[in-house]
Amino acid sequence: MALKSTATATASSSSSSLCSVPTLFFAFTLLCTLSFSLFFLFNPLSSPSSSSSIYQNAFHSPQNSVQVFVADLPRSLNYGLLDKYWASGPDSRLGSDADHEIPKTQLPKSLEFPPYPENPLIKQYSAEYWILGDLMTPQAQRTGSFAQRVFSAAEADVVFVPFFATLSAELQLATAKGAFRKKAGNEDYERQRQVVDFVKNTEAWKRSGGRDHVFVLTDPVAMWHVRAEIAPAVLLIVDFGGWYRLESKSSNGNSSVVIQHTQVSLLKDVIVPYTHLLPRLQLTENKKRQTLLYFKGAKHRHRGGLVREKLWDLLVNEPDVIMEEGFPNATGREQSIKGMRTSKFCLHPAGDTPTSCRLFDAIQSLCIPVIVSDNIELPFEGIVDYSEFSVFVAVDDALKPNWLVSHLRTFPKEQRDRFRRKMAQFQPLFEYDNGHPGGIGPIPPDGAVNHLWKKVYQKLPMIKEAIIRERRKPPGVSVPPRCHCT
Repeated sequence: MALKSTATATASSSSSSLCSVPTLFFAFTLLCTLSFSLFFLFNPLSSPSSSSSIYQNAFHSPQNSVQVFVADLPRSLNYGLLDKYWASGPDSRLGSDADHEIPKTQLPKSLEFPPYPENPLIKQYSAEYWILGDLMTPQAQRTGSFAQRVFSAAEADVVFVPFFATLSAELQLATAKGAFRKKAGNEDYERQRQVVDFVKNTEAWKRSGGRDHVFVLTDPVAMWHVRAEIAPAVLLIVDFGGWYRLESKSSNGNSSVVIQHTQVSLLKDVIVPYTHLLPRLQLTENKKRQTLLYFKGAKHRHRGGLVREKLWDLLVNEPDVIMEEGFPNATGREQSIKGMRTSKFCLHPAGDTPTSCRLFDAIQSLCIPVIVSDNIELPFEGIVDYSEFSVFVAVDDALKPNWLVSHLRTFPKEQRDRFRRKMAQFQPLFEYDNGHPGGIGPIPPDGAVNHLWKKVYQKLPMIKEAIIRERRKPPGVSVPPRCHCT
Protein backbone atom coordinates (compact mmCIF):
# COMPACT_ATOMS: atom_id res chain seq x y z
CA MET A 1 0.00 0.00 0.00
CA ALA A 2 1.48 3.34 -0.97
CA LEU A 3 2.04 5.96 1.70
CA LYS A 4 -0.81 8.44 1.71
CA SER A 5 -1.28 11.64 3.64
CA THR A 6 -4.12 12.20 6.06
CA ALA A 7 -4.21 15.75 4.78
CA THR A 8 -6.02 16.97 1.69
CA ALA A 9 -4.58 19.56 -0.61
CA THR A 10 -6.69 22.66 -0.95
CA ALA A 11 -6.17 25.74 -3.01
CA SER A 12 -7.95 29.04 -3.26
CA SER A 13 -7.36 32.22 -5.10
CA SER A 14 -8.80 35.69 -4.93
CA SER A 15 -8.24 38.95 -6.70
CA SER A 16 -9.19 42.54 -6.12
CA SER A 17 -8.41 45.89 -7.66
CA LEU A 18 -6.58 48.00 -5.08
CA CYS A 19 -4.54 50.29 -7.30
CA SER A 20 -7.06 52.59 -8.90
CA VAL A 21 -5.74 55.57 -6.95
CA PRO A 22 -2.58 56.92 -8.65
CA THR A 23 -0.63 57.15 -5.43
CA LEU A 24 -1.33 53.54 -4.57
CA PHE A 25 -0.50 52.49 -8.12
CA PHE A 26 2.88 54.24 -7.90
CA ALA A 27 3.61 52.58 -4.55
CA PHE A 28 2.61 49.18 -5.91
CA THR A 29 4.80 49.61 -8.99
CA LEU A 30 7.76 50.64 -6.85
CA LEU A 31 7.26 47.65 -4.57
CA CYS A 32 7.09 45.23 -7.52
CA THR A 33 10.24 46.70 -9.06
CA LEU A 34 12.09 46.40 -5.76
CA SER A 35 10.90 42.80 -5.31
CA PHE A 36 12.11 41.75 -8.75
CA SER A 37 15.43 43.50 -8.18
CA LEU A 38 15.99 41.69 -4.92
CA PHE A 39 14.94 38.40 -6.53
CA PHE A 40 17.59 38.61 -9.24
CA LEU A 41 20.18 40.05 -6.87
CA PHE A 42 20.00 37.04 -4.59
CA ASN A 43 19.24 34.49 -7.30
CA PRO A 44 21.66 35.23 -10.16
CA LEU A 45 21.33 31.71 -11.52
CA SER A 46 17.58 31.85 -12.15
CA SER A 47 16.71 30.84 -15.68
CA PRO A 48 13.25 32.12 -16.66
CA SER A 49 13.53 30.78 -20.19
CA SER A 50 14.07 27.17 -19.13
CA SER A 51 11.32 24.76 -20.18
CA SER A 52 11.50 22.78 -16.94
CA SER A 53 9.40 24.15 -14.10
CA ILE A 54 12.14 23.49 -11.56
CA TYR A 55 14.26 26.11 -13.31
CA GLN A 56 11.53 28.62 -14.01
CA ASN A 57 11.65 29.83 -10.42
CA ALA A 58 14.63 30.29 -8.18
CA PHE A 59 12.54 28.93 -5.32
CA HIS A 60 8.98 27.78 -4.99
CA SER A 61 9.07 28.71 -1.30
CA PRO A 62 7.72 31.79 0.33
CA GLN A 63 10.22 33.28 2.74
CA ASN A 64 8.87 31.36 5.73
CA SER A 65 8.76 27.80 4.39
CA VAL A 66 10.33 25.11 2.25
CA GLN A 67 8.07 23.25 -0.17
CA VAL A 68 8.38 19.47 0.32
CA PHE A 69 7.08 16.65 -1.85
CA VAL A 70 6.97 13.23 -0.16
CA ALA A 71 8.09 10.42 -2.46
CA ASP A 72 5.38 7.77 -2.74
CA LEU A 73 7.25 4.85 -1.22
CA PRO A 74 5.20 1.83 -0.10
CA ARG A 75 4.23 1.77 3.57
CA SER A 76 6.39 -1.33 4.07
CA LEU A 77 9.46 0.95 3.94
CA ASN A 78 8.39 3.23 6.79
CA TYR A 79 5.47 2.59 9.11
CA GLY A 80 5.34 -1.03 7.99
CA LEU A 81 8.80 -1.48 9.51
CA LEU A 82 7.31 -0.47 12.86
CA ASP A 83 4.67 -3.19 12.45
CA LYS A 84 7.54 -5.59 11.83
CA TYR A 85 9.43 -4.33 14.89
CA TRP A 86 6.50 -4.71 17.28
CA ALA A 87 5.82 -8.22 15.97
CA SER A 88 9.46 -9.28 16.42
CA GLY A 89 11.17 -10.77 19.46
CA PRO A 90 13.42 -9.04 22.03
CA ASP A 91 16.59 -7.26 20.90
CA SER A 92 19.46 -9.63 21.71
CA ARG A 93 21.83 -6.66 22.18
CA LEU A 94 19.98 -5.46 25.29
CA GLY A 95 20.03 -7.05 28.72
CA SER A 96 16.38 -6.08 29.08
CA ASP A 97 14.08 -4.95 26.29
CA ALA A 98 11.16 -3.01 27.73
CA ASP A 99 9.42 -2.84 24.33
CA HIS A 100 9.05 -6.62 24.20
CA GLU A 101 8.30 -7.18 27.88
CA ILE A 102 4.84 -5.76 27.22
CA PRO A 103 2.20 -8.52 27.06
CA LYS A 104 1.44 -9.34 23.42
CA THR A 105 -2.19 -8.44 23.98
CA GLN A 106 -1.08 -4.85 24.70
CA LEU A 107 1.31 -4.48 21.77
CA PRO A 108 0.36 -1.93 19.07
CA LYS A 109 -1.81 -3.59 16.42
CA SER A 110 -3.38 -2.36 13.19
CA LEU A 111 -2.32 1.22 13.78
CA GLU A 112 -1.81 3.43 10.76
CA PHE A 113 0.94 5.24 12.66
CA PRO A 114 2.48 2.91 15.27
CA PRO A 115 4.66 4.27 18.08
CA TYR A 116 8.43 4.37 17.68
CA PRO A 117 10.50 1.99 19.85
CA GLU A 118 11.67 2.98 23.32
CA ASN A 119 14.68 0.71 22.80
CA PRO A 120 17.50 3.25 23.35
CA LEU A 121 19.70 1.74 20.63
CA ILE A 122 16.98 2.72 18.15
CA LYS A 123 15.20 5.64 19.80
CA GLN A 124 18.33 7.82 19.74
CA TYR A 125 18.03 7.84 15.92
CA SER A 126 14.28 8.52 15.73
CA ALA A 127 14.47 11.77 13.70
CA GLU A 128 13.09 9.90 10.66
CA TYR A 129 9.86 9.20 12.55
CA TRP A 130 9.18 12.74 13.74
CA ILE A 131 10.03 14.36 10.39
CA LEU A 132 7.64 12.11 8.50
CA GLY A 133 4.99 12.44 11.22
CA ASP A 134 4.97 16.19 10.72
CA LEU A 135 4.59 15.83 6.95
CA MET A 136 1.77 13.28 7.38
CA THR A 137 -0.18 15.54 9.76
CA PRO A 138 -3.36 17.08 8.28
CA GLN A 139 -2.54 20.44 6.75
CA ALA A 140 -4.94 22.33 9.00
CA GLN A 141 -2.84 21.28 12.02
CA ARG A 142 0.51 22.23 10.46
CA THR A 143 0.33 25.99 10.88
CA GLY A 144 3.57 26.00 12.88
CA SER A 145 5.54 23.83 10.44
CA PHE A 146 8.35 25.38 8.38
CA ALA A 147 8.04 22.58 5.80
CA GLN A 148 4.96 22.98 3.63
CA ARG A 149 3.87 19.75 1.98
CA VAL A 150 3.03 19.90 -1.73
CA PHE A 151 1.54 17.10 -3.79
CA SER A 152 3.44 17.57 -7.02
CA ALA A 153 7.19 17.13 -7.37
CA ALA A 154 7.21 19.94 -9.94
CA GLU A 155 6.03 22.38 -7.24
CA ALA A 156 8.58 21.26 -4.65
CA ASP A 157 11.89 22.69 -3.51
CA VAL A 158 12.94 19.25 -2.30
CA VAL A 159 11.73 15.66 -2.42
CA PHE A 160 11.65 13.88 0.95
CA VAL A 161 12.32 10.14 0.76
CA PRO A 162 10.27 8.57 3.61
CA PHE A 163 12.42 5.51 4.25
CA PHE A 164 13.00 4.57 7.90
CA ALA A 165 16.62 3.74 7.10
CA THR A 166 17.72 3.56 10.72
CA LEU A 167 14.90 1.24 11.77
CA SER A 168 15.60 -0.96 8.75
CA ALA A 169 19.28 -1.25 9.69
CA GLU A 170 18.58 -1.84 13.38
CA LEU A 171 16.05 -4.59 12.62
CA GLN A 172 18.77 -6.38 10.68
CA LEU A 173 21.39 -5.85 13.39
CA ALA A 174 19.04 -7.10 16.10
CA THR A 175 18.07 -10.30 14.31
CA ALA A 176 20.97 -11.26 11.99
CA LYS A 177 23.96 -9.04 12.63
CA GLY A 178 26.31 -11.40 10.82
CA ALA A 179 24.58 -10.70 7.51
CA PHE A 180 24.65 -6.93 7.82
CA ARG A 181 27.85 -6.30 5.82
CA LYS A 182 26.76 -8.81 3.19
CA LYS A 183 24.12 -8.45 0.53
CA ALA A 184 22.95 -12.05 0.34
CA GLY A 185 20.37 -12.85 2.99
CA ASN A 186 20.28 -9.21 4.15
CA GLU A 187 16.73 -7.86 4.35
CA ASP A 188 18.02 -4.38 5.08
CA TYR A 189 20.02 -4.39 1.84
CA GLU A 190 16.95 -5.55 -0.06
CA ARG A 191 15.00 -2.60 1.33
CA GLN A 192 17.85 -0.18 0.51
CA ARG A 193 17.87 -1.51 -3.04
CA GLN A 194 14.10 -1.12 -3.31
CA VAL A 195 14.26 2.52 -2.18
CA VAL A 196 17.09 3.50 -4.52
CA ASP A 197 15.60 1.72 -7.52
CA PHE A 198 12.27 3.44 -6.90
CA VAL A 199 13.54 7.00 -6.56
CA LYS A 200 16.07 6.74 -9.41
CA ASN A 201 13.25 5.78 -11.77
CA THR A 202 11.18 8.89 -10.96
CA GLU A 203 11.13 11.97 -13.17
CA ALA A 204 12.08 14.10 -10.15
CA TRP A 205 15.36 12.20 -9.66
CA LYS A 206 16.16 12.16 -13.38
CA ARG A 207 15.59 15.93 -13.56
CA SER A 208 17.93 16.77 -10.70
CA GLY A 209 20.24 13.77 -10.43
CA GLY A 210 18.92 13.39 -6.89
CA ARG A 211 20.45 16.66 -5.70
CA ASP A 212 17.13 17.96 -4.37
CA HIS A 213 16.22 14.70 -2.60
CA VAL A 214 16.42 14.44 1.19
CA PHE A 215 17.30 11.23 3.07
CA VAL A 216 17.41 10.77 6.86
CA LEU A 217 20.48 8.70 7.80
CA THR A 218 20.91 9.32 11.50
CA ASP A 219 22.28 5.85 12.25
CA PRO A 220 25.96 5.76 11.16
CA VAL A 221 25.29 2.49 9.28
CA ALA A 222 21.97 3.45 7.65
CA MET A 223 21.82 2.68 3.90
CA TRP A 224 25.35 1.33 4.17
CA HIS A 225 25.39 -0.56 0.86
CA VAL A 226 23.98 2.19 -1.39
CA ARG A 227 25.60 5.34 -0.06
CA ALA A 228 27.56 6.04 -3.23
CA GLU A 229 24.31 6.04 -5.20
CA ILE A 230 22.57 8.61 -2.98
CA ALA A 231 25.66 10.77 -2.40
CA PRO A 232 24.37 13.70 -4.52
CA ALA A 233 21.30 14.05 -2.27
CA VAL A 234 20.88 16.13 0.87
CA LEU A 235 21.65 13.78 3.76
CA LEU A 236 20.40 14.45 7.29
CA ILE A 237 23.11 12.91 9.47
CA VAL A 238 24.29 13.21 13.07
CA ASP A 239 27.99 13.49 12.14
CA PHE A 240 30.52 12.27 9.58
CA GLY A 241 31.94 9.48 11.74
CA GLY A 242 30.41 6.54 9.89
CA TRP A 243 31.40 8.07 6.58
CA TYR A 244 35.07 8.62 7.47
CA ARG A 245 35.60 4.89 7.80
CA LEU A 246 33.71 4.13 4.61
CA GLU A 247 35.66 6.63 2.51
CA SER A 248 39.07 5.85 4.00
CA LYS A 249 38.75 2.32 2.58
CA SER A 250 38.84 3.81 -0.93
CA SER A 251 41.61 6.33 -0.26
CA ASN A 252 44.30 4.22 -2.02
CA GLY A 253 46.48 3.91 1.02
CA ASN A 254 46.34 7.58 2.00
CA SER A 255 45.97 8.53 5.64
CA SER A 256 42.38 8.30 6.83
CA VAL A 257 42.82 11.82 8.22
CA VAL A 258 42.87 13.15 4.65
CA ILE A 259 39.52 12.18 3.18
CA GLN A 260 38.19 13.53 -0.09
CA HIS A 261 34.57 13.79 1.12
CA THR A 262 32.98 12.68 -2.12
CA GLN A 263 29.81 11.63 -0.32
CA VAL A 264 29.26 13.97 2.62
CA SER A 265 29.88 17.66 3.17
CA LEU A 266 28.74 20.55 5.30
CA LEU A 267 28.04 22.30 2.00
CA LYS A 268 25.16 20.04 0.98
CA ASP A 269 24.22 17.97 4.03
CA VAL A 270 22.63 18.87 7.35
CA ILE A 271 23.90 17.85 10.78
CA VAL A 272 20.89 17.00 12.97
CA PRO A 273 20.62 16.16 16.68
CA TYR A 274 20.35 12.73 18.15
CA THR A 275 17.08 12.14 19.98
CA HIS A 276 17.79 12.64 23.67
CA LEU A 277 16.96 9.72 25.95
CA LEU A 278 16.66 11.59 29.25
CA PRO A 279 13.80 13.94 30.21
CA ARG A 280 14.20 17.71 30.19
CA LEU A 281 15.11 19.48 33.42
CA GLN A 282 13.65 22.97 33.64
CA LEU A 283 15.92 25.72 34.88
CA THR A 284 13.53 26.35 37.78
CA GLU A 285 13.99 22.70 38.84
CA ASN A 286 17.77 22.88 38.93
CA LYS A 287 19.31 22.10 42.33
CA LYS A 288 22.77 22.30 43.85
CA ARG A 289 25.26 20.10 42.03
CA GLN A 290 27.86 18.35 44.15
CA THR A 291 29.84 16.34 41.58
CA LEU A 292 32.40 18.10 39.40
CA LEU A 293 32.37 15.78 36.36
CA TYR A 294 30.13 12.88 35.30
CA PHE A 295 30.31 10.27 32.56
CA LYS A 296 28.24 7.17 31.84
CA GLY A 297 28.91 4.99 28.82
CA ALA A 298 31.06 2.24 27.39
CA LYS A 299 34.73 2.45 28.28
CA HIS A 300 35.98 0.59 25.20
CA ARG A 301 35.32 2.12 21.79
CA HIS A 302 36.94 1.98 18.35
CA ARG A 303 38.61 4.42 15.97
CA GLY A 304 38.44 8.00 17.35
CA GLY A 305 36.82 6.64 20.52
CA LEU A 306 40.11 5.20 21.77
CA VAL A 307 40.53 8.51 23.60
CA ARG A 308 37.65 7.46 25.85
CA GLU A 309 39.57 4.55 27.32
CA LYS A 310 42.57 6.76 28.02
CA LEU A 311 40.42 9.42 29.65
CA TRP A 312 38.71 6.77 31.76
CA ASP A 313 42.02 5.59 33.18
CA LEU A 314 43.05 9.18 33.93
CA LEU A 315 39.80 10.19 35.62
CA VAL A 316 38.32 7.12 37.29
CA ASN A 317 40.08 7.71 40.61
CA GLU A 318 39.84 11.51 40.65
CA PRO A 319 37.86 13.02 43.57
CA ASP A 320 34.52 14.63 42.57
CA VAL A 321 34.51 12.66 39.32
CA ILE A 322 32.10 9.80 38.56
CA MET A 323 32.85 7.40 35.70
CA GLU A 324 30.15 4.75 35.20
CA GLU A 325 29.99 2.03 32.60
CA GLY A 326 26.67 1.29 30.93
CA PHE A 327 23.91 2.57 28.67
CA PRO A 328 20.84 4.60 29.72
CA ASN A 329 18.30 1.77 29.59
CA ALA A 330 16.38 0.25 32.49
CA THR A 331 18.28 1.00 35.74
CA GLY A 332 21.02 2.71 33.72
CA ARG A 333 18.55 5.42 32.73
CA GLU A 334 17.80 6.34 36.34
CA GLN A 335 21.52 6.40 37.12
CA SER A 336 22.10 8.72 34.17
CA ILE A 337 19.31 11.09 35.22
CA LYS A 338 20.70 11.30 38.75
CA GLY A 339 24.30 11.60 37.61
CA MET A 340 23.69 14.35 35.06
CA ARG A 341 21.36 16.38 37.27
CA THR A 342 23.75 16.38 40.24
CA SER A 343 26.96 17.18 38.31
CA LYS A 344 28.37 20.51 37.22
CA PHE A 345 29.98 19.13 34.04
CA CYS A 346 29.25 16.11 31.84
CA LEU A 347 32.05 14.53 29.82
CA HIS A 348 31.47 14.02 26.11
CA PRO A 349 34.42 12.18 24.57
CA ALA A 350 34.42 10.77 21.06
CA GLY A 351 33.10 7.22 20.73
CA ASP A 352 32.75 5.10 17.61
CA THR A 353 31.75 8.40 16.02
CA PRO A 354 32.64 11.97 17.06
CA THR A 355 29.32 12.60 18.80
CA SER A 356 26.50 10.71 20.55
CA CYS A 357 23.11 11.23 22.15
CA ARG A 358 24.96 11.78 25.45
CA LEU A 359 25.58 15.40 24.46
CA PHE A 360 21.87 16.08 24.06
CA ASP A 361 21.03 14.24 27.28
CA ALA A 362 23.48 16.59 29.03
CA ILE A 363 21.80 19.65 27.50
CA GLN A 364 18.36 18.46 28.60
CA SER A 365 19.82 17.82 32.07
CA LEU A 366 21.46 21.30 32.22
CA CYS A 367 24.83 19.61 32.77
CA ILE A 368 27.57 21.66 31.08
CA PRO A 369 29.02 19.55 28.24
CA VAL A 370 32.79 19.03 28.21
CA ILE A 371 33.46 18.08 24.60
CA VAL A 372 36.68 16.14 23.94
CA SER A 373 36.23 15.31 20.27
CA ASP A 374 38.43 17.17 17.81
CA ASN A 375 36.43 16.15 14.71
CA ILE A 376 32.96 16.83 16.05
CA GLU A 377 30.26 18.48 13.94
CA LEU A 378 27.24 19.92 15.71
CA PRO A 379 23.63 20.56 14.65
CA PHE A 380 22.24 23.99 13.89
CA GLU A 381 25.53 25.85 14.10
CA GLY A 382 24.92 29.38 12.90
CA ILE A 383 21.74 29.29 14.98
CA VAL A 384 23.42 27.89 18.10
CA ASP A 385 26.81 28.98 19.45
CA TYR A 386 27.83 26.00 21.55
CA SER A 387 30.72 27.89 23.14
CA GLU A 388 28.10 29.85 25.09
CA PHE A 389 27.25 26.80 27.20
CA SER A 390 29.89 24.12 26.50
CA VAL A 391 33.57 23.59 27.24
CA PHE A 392 35.65 22.45 24.26
CA VAL A 393 38.90 20.69 25.08
CA ALA A 394 41.55 19.45 22.64
CA VAL A 395 42.23 15.73 22.93
CA ASP A 396 45.95 16.37 23.51
CA ASP A 397 45.19 18.65 26.48
CA ALA A 398 42.57 16.31 27.96
CA LEU A 399 45.08 13.45 28.02
CA LYS A 400 47.62 15.35 30.10
CA PRO A 401 47.59 14.01 33.69
CA ASN A 402 45.51 16.20 36.05
CA TRP A 403 44.92 18.80 33.33
CA LEU A 404 41.20 18.38 32.69
CA VAL A 405 40.01 18.39 36.29
CA SER A 406 42.22 21.38 37.10
CA HIS A 407 40.85 23.24 34.10
CA LEU A 408 37.22 22.63 35.06
CA ARG A 409 37.83 23.89 38.57
CA THR A 410 38.79 27.30 37.15
CA PHE A 411 35.20 28.00 36.03
CA PRO A 412 33.53 30.16 38.70
CA LYS A 413 29.94 29.60 39.77
CA GLU A 414 28.79 32.77 37.99
CA GLN A 415 30.07 31.44 34.66
CA ARG A 416 28.59 28.00 35.24
CA ASP A 417 25.21 29.58 36.00
CA ARG A 418 25.46 31.69 32.86
CA PHE A 419 26.20 28.58 30.79
CA ARG A 420 23.21 26.84 32.33
CA ARG A 421 20.83 29.74 31.60
CA LYS A 422 21.96 29.80 27.97
CA MET A 423 21.59 26.02 27.74
CA ALA A 424 18.01 26.28 28.98
CA GLN A 425 17.23 28.69 26.14
CA PHE A 426 18.40 26.17 23.56
CA GLN A 427 16.83 23.01 25.04
CA PRO A 428 13.71 23.21 22.81
CA LEU A 429 15.82 23.23 19.62
CA PHE A 430 16.89 19.65 20.29
CA GLU A 431 13.38 18.30 20.89
CA TYR A 432 11.79 16.09 18.19
CA ASP A 433 8.85 14.63 20.09
CA ASN A 434 5.63 16.55 19.45
CA GLY A 435 3.73 14.69 22.17
CA HIS A 436 1.06 13.30 19.81
CA PRO A 437 0.27 9.60 19.23
CA GLY A 438 2.08 8.27 16.19
CA GLY A 439 3.88 11.59 15.81
CA ILE A 440 0.82 12.98 14.00
CA GLY A 441 -0.03 16.46 15.20
CA PRO A 442 1.28 20.00 15.48
CA ILE A 443 5.01 20.29 16.12
CA PRO A 444 6.75 22.80 18.41
CA PRO A 445 7.61 25.79 16.18
CA ASP A 446 11.00 26.12 17.92
CA GLY A 447 11.80 22.38 17.86
CA ALA A 448 14.29 20.23 15.99
CA VAL A 449 12.07 19.38 13.00
CA ASN A 450 11.54 23.01 12.03
CA HIS A 451 15.20 23.89 12.53
CA LEU A 452 16.50 21.08 10.34
CA TRP A 453 14.15 22.20 7.56
CA LYS A 454 15.44 25.75 7.97
CA LYS A 455 18.95 24.42 7.42
CA VAL A 456 17.75 22.61 4.27
CA TYR A 457 16.15 25.86 3.10
CA GLN A 458 19.49 27.64 3.41
CA LYS A 459 20.96 25.16 0.91
CA LEU A 460 18.37 25.68 -1.83
CA PRO A 461 20.48 28.16 -3.88
CA MET A 462 23.40 25.72 -3.89
CA ILE A 463 21.12 22.81 -4.84
CA LYS A 464 19.73 24.80 -7.77
CA GLU A 465 23.21 25.80 -8.92
CA ALA A 466 24.42 22.18 -8.78
CA ILE A 467 21.46 21.03 -10.88
CA ILE A 468 22.07 23.71 -13.50
CA ARG A 469 25.80 22.97 -13.66
CA GLU A 470 25.06 19.30 -14.22
CA ARG A 471 22.63 20.05 -17.05
CA ARG A 472 25.12 22.05 -19.11
CA LYS A 473 27.75 19.28 -19.26
CA PRO A 474 28.11 17.85 -22.80
CA PRO A 475 27.00 14.22 -23.28
CA GLY A 476 29.67 11.74 -22.27
CA VAL A 477 31.56 14.17 -20.02
CA SER A 478 32.14 12.86 -16.53
CA VAL A 479 33.47 14.99 -13.68
CA PRO A 480 34.81 13.14 -10.62
CA PRO A 481 32.67 13.77 -7.51
CA ARG A 482 34.21 16.33 -5.21
CA CYS A 483 32.64 17.81 -2.15
CA HIS A 484 35.41 19.27 0.00
CA CYS A 485 34.61 21.06 3.22
CA THR A 486 36.53 22.33 6.23
